[in-house]
Amino acid sequence: MSDRLPPLNPLRAFEATARRGSVSAAARELNVTHGAISHQIRALEESLNAALFERGGKRLKLTAQGALLLPAVTRAFGEIAATTALMKRPATSGELTVTCVPALLSFWLIPRLNRFTEQYPDVRLTLIASNDTGQLHSREVDICILYGDGNWSDFWTRLWSHLRLFPIASPTLVNSRPLRSVRDLADHVLFHGDDGREWNTWLAAADAIDLSRGQQHFMSDARLSTEAALHGQGIALGDTITAGNLIAKGELIVPFDLTVPANDAFYVACRHEVRAAPIAKVFIDWLFASLEADSLPEPQTSARTLLRTRAGRAGQEEFQPVSAPGQRRAGLVQRRKSRA
Repeated sequence: MSDRLPPLNPLRAFEATARRGSVSAAARELNVTHGAISHQIRALEESLNAALFERGGKRLKLTAQGALLLPAVTRAFGEIAATTALMKRPATSGELTVTCVPALLSFWLIPRLNRFTEQYPDVRLTLIASNDTGQLHSREVDICILYGDGNWSDFWTRLWSHLRLFPIASPTLVNSRPLRSVRDLADHVLFHGDDGREWNTWLAAADAIDLSRGQQHFMSDARLSTEAALHGQGIALGDTITAGNLIAKGELIVPFDLTVPANDAFYVACRHEVRAAPIAKVFIDWLFASLEADSLPEPQTSARTLLRTRAGRAGQEEFQPVSAPGQRRAGLVQRRKSRA
């Protein structure tokens, strides 16, 4: 490969000259003479057999060949500088900026944040609620936990967990307005954490796509629809990971024994040079280890318990929550080894 690459010092001289617009400014930046910069640029042009600057005038102007080369050289030097800075960070101390899907951040990551803090007290986190894949390109962000298809080929990406979706509701709401069958959803407000596709998928699986729907509200993300369900405002779609703790504490219940796979999944992603940094590895490894160690109640088990309880109390409409606060079940979700 060394035979195919131009020499490093001429590339530095070229990049500095193109960025600063003059040989003199580049010489001052690199702390060399004007003649040294000119010599390095001529040597680079000879090795490439191409003119990189149009001579003449007070400010140098790139040729078409020079304009083609500059972005690659700038990007390469930028990545080298960023990687060098990351390598100088101690393995278990420093600052790390993480973006995370809002629902996952609120209902899964923050409740477990003390575990990370206790294990790595010298790591300072900046947590940003976002599912914007554009953050992958930002030098201000180190790691992104995203909900999507994982098709970000220019970045290090690893599946964290798949998702299965199911309706969730507040016990208080269902006590006042029971859900005896899927058709009773028509009497409830439905909350969407997307454009409606997830509810359509679930209703189709329940053979109720033709359900006459009542009032519906659309939210920007699943965190808001889950919070609306928590407040007893209607029925939302949840998943075991983000709603698991709320179900275990009895704050939310699962009224139907039916789950459907989500269209996308949770992924951990970052730039390749960030992945190589010890501090990033510490956090990413903790994410996967924490998921592996989690024991969350299986939503289908809760639903079956609910249905049996209601069947045994014919004629009684009051709903009995199936998960008392603090209660754990023997049936647990099989430990996940990967996730979006």
